[in-house]
Amino acid sequence: MHSNDVSVATKLQRIAEKAKKEPSLKFTSLFHLMNEELLLECFDRLRHNAASGIDHVTKTQYAEHLAENLRQLVDKLHKMAYRPQAVRRVYIPKPGSDKKRPLGVPALEDKLVQAGLSKILQAIYEQDFIDDSYGFRPARGCHDALRALSQTVENQPVNYIVEADIKGFFDNVNQDQLMTFLAHRIADTRVLRYIKRFLKAGIQEDGVFRASENGTPQGGVISPLLANLYLHYTLDLWFTRKFAKTCTGTARLIRYADDFVACFQTEVDATRYRTEVEARLNQFGLEVAPSIPKMIEFGPFAVMKAKDRGEKAESFDFLGFTHYCSRTRDGSRFRMKRKTISKRFAAKLRVYKEWLKSNRTLTTPEIMLKTAAKLQGHYGYYGVTDNARKIGAYYNEVKRILYKWLNRRGKPGSYNWEKFDRLLERYPLPVPRIKVSLF
Repeated sequence: MHSNDVSVATKLQRIAEKAKKEPSLKFTSLFHLMNEELLLECFDRLRHNAASGIDHVTKTQYAEHLAENLRQLVDKLHKMAYRPQAVRRVYIPKPGSDKKRPLGVPALEDKLVQAGLSKILQAIYEQDFIDDSYGFRPARGCHDALRALSQTVENQPVNYIVEADIKGFFDNVNQDQLMTFLAHRIADTRVLRYIKRFLKAGIQEDGVFRASENGTPQGGVISPLLANLYLHYTLDLWFTRKFAKTCTGTARLIRYADDFVACFQTEVDATRYRTEVEARLNQFGLEVAPSIPKMIEFGPFAVMKAKDRGEKAESFDFLGFTHYCSRTRDGSRFRMKRKTISKRFAAKLRVYKEWLKSNRTLTTPEIMLKTAAKLQGHYGYYGVTDNARKIGAYYNEVKRILYKWLNRRGKPGSYNWEKFDRLLERYPLPVPRIKVSLF
């Protein structure tokens, strides 16, 4: 790079700064950033073992003539001659179920172009998105959303929770409406035209092409950002700029992708939101699942009211955890606690059993090492404040399943717990540990 050249990263930072300073500005010149430098960075970030699309091109194959391939790709892009290919649809096992879920696999160059466009859009929209949008964003994640929820429920006067998610969200995004939303900030017609091409690229399944009239690109790198953008305009701005301002008490929406909860102080606001959020989403072709969002009493007053009725205060599920009313250890004040959702717990164990079954030919040391890695991954997500009991139970169940499976590999009755304990000394499994504080 010549000394008078400016890197793409610097240019994107400047765009981000401009977007932050001028929230109403429409960007007219962005597509020049789709150059070899940006696409090379996107290529480097591709997974080496990623499945190939209908082009059957792998990362290793593309790398053989990388410089020339990127040069030709950039040339086609700027001549508006690039046409995204249909997404290859495959089906993979659904964890803990006999059903399979569809997965979209884009062609390699489509992954690169989508990644490049995503970087450009992200520079702008990261300045616009609300703080309480946590899904698929840099330096944010599920634990941040859970932490925000804990702080709100425990430190604000919250008495009601309304939980909802959107039925088939990624498949039901209205593409025309999405393009309208994009035009609020993007006036570079080449960027808009390529996004439209990706939306219309279609799906190929068993050699048969099917057009995509609704939804975001299946399996596409750009899909999460487009999904956030759609919900930013349909839900987030409506809640923060309009609905919350009409509330008489606390009102906070916390969203992770299409999964969201709203916290309210008054029953009137919670009841009104329950009706209005459904109507609001319906305007944009989205349907709440189930059709009526769940509203519950929650918090210290909910506990007292439930006790007077001879009942237990209700709980709600969000991001893999059941949240329930409790107290601090010394009993002096209210605490919201959480545990792994029971169905999720059971499903994860079924997935582990299925993994053992499909990897029965691995050596015992390989099984032990991979099991240890799986446990670490489980603790990494579910090892949060208050969930020690559930991750401990998961650890014990995994050990039991593992023992049972290893026992099957030898002669009946030839394996016992003493031998298993010696194996654990040699290949220790990580013990359950809280890894994430939500305070």
